[in-house]
Amino acid sequence: MPLQTQLRAFDETIRNAAGSAEAVAVPVRPGPEVDPAYADGLAGMFALGAADLLAHEEAKGEPGEVVRAPFRMGDGITELLLFGVGDGSPAALRKAGATLARQVRGRGAVVVGGPSSSDDEALAAFAEGLLLASYDFRVGGPAKRPGAESISVVNVSSAALDRGAAIARAVTLARDLTNTTSLDKTPQWLADRASDLAGEAGLSVRVRDEGVLATEGFGGLVAVGSGSARPPRLIELTYAPDGADRHIVLVGKGITFDSGGLSLKSNEGMKTMKTDMAGGAVVIAVLGALRALGVSAKVTGLVAAAENMPSGSAMRPGDVIRHYGGTTSEVLNTDAEGRLVLADALAYADAELDASAVVDIATLTGAAKVALGTRHGALYATDETLAGDLIGAGKSSGEALWRMPLVDDYRAAIDSDIADVANAGRGGFGAGSITAALFLREFAGERPWAHLDVAGPARAASDDGEITKGATGFGVRLLLRWLTSA
Repeated sequence: MPLQTQLRAFDETIRNAAGSAEAVAVPVRPGPEVDPAYADGLAGMFALGAADLLAHEEAKGEPGEVVRAPFRMGDGITELLLFGVGDGSPAALRKAGATLARQVRGRGAVVVGGPSSSDDEALAAFAEGLLLASYDFRVGGPAKRPGAESISVVNVSSAALDRGAAIARAVTLARDLTNTTSLDKTPQWLADRASDLAGEAGLSVRVRDEGVLATEGFGGLVAVGSGSARPPRLIELTYAPDGADRHIVLVGKGITFDSGGLSLKSNEGMKTMKTDMAGGAVVIAVLGALRALGVSAKVTGLVAAAENMPSGSAMRPGDVIRHYGGTTSEVLNTDAEGRLVLADALAYADAELDASAVVDIATLTGAAKVALGTRHGALYATDETLAGDLIGAGKSSGEALWRMPLVDDYRAAIDSDIADVANAGRGGFGAGSITAALFLREFAGERPWAHLDVAGPARAASDDGEITKGATGFGVRLLLRWLTSA
């Protein structure tokens, strides 16, 4: 569901703006101390002074801390929220915004004092927190936990809020695509959503159907999609601004439902598999935000979309697939299907797109989640500069990456007796996330390449800060940060 909360900069004092609000929120610094920009405006608005109230509640002004108090405004009662902003850093304000958004769910108009000492980057993060924590998704009806109808932020740069809102909208799109049930979400449905976005965001789009995929040699996509009545698609989106001096290719895994194929998952293992196209959703959402954020590079997004189902026409363990470009892979496990579709897209990018760098993102292995949990994505890279830039973008955006090794000694795990490579690691090696990355490296070519395995942070079991239960959109913020900062 598109974000329902309207966020805007408001050119008014906190006292004057409070007249039409159901809640008023004012930032508190460590100490604690109400932000001096609002101290005079609070005078006389409620029975206890702000300092007395903060002392009574033993507040510290830390991000995520909120103290509430009612006050009379005209003929009614309005609520005051004093929210901690910590050191005013982007991370602190993102958390402060998220906490505040949860406190005002279901309200109409809310007025918020912007932290006056913060730079535009921190204020954009504050906007991200306000909007992302207001997110809710429901099939066939209104949100069960709607965010505030409007949040007006005073004493801030509208450009900073607009930037944060643009990023939040992109994350919301990725969450919506990923949360949509697989009853509706076919590969063609995903291609249609990408085509709709292309028209809105100034992108060119090409969608290859199953016939073209077979003719052009995309054997991995054809094989993975062969068991489903809903055939595969390769979605190609291109953003090409005037004067671009580099070309970035983003590749996303777009498995719209993963049953495991003939190597069938358990019922429990299938329950979250509508989200196995989270990487593809991130790529679509990132491409849709590039024009609004003024990215100067040319960016191509490839989404390898297929449904992995068991049937009489499905690929079998023991089959050999010929991928785009001619490399062959032996299928040892049909539930290791994501790497098969990514292999085609990576080989195509290497052969045809003349990229400066290629980054793929996928919910690829449970092993990455075992290694890093649900708050870090696994990063594999063949180029030190690319790896460092992505790690830095993850840290700045609040989407952390951890560098993992491409261990050459483990390459033997994916040897095949009858093909160039096998799609699953042989016994004795373990390291499932590493061997999956090594498989992808076979198709990435010699240009700078990075692989993000986000099986852990792409999904959340509960709300936490700006993260909401279900699909998280992990990767949108870090990739946009990377693309806008270079």
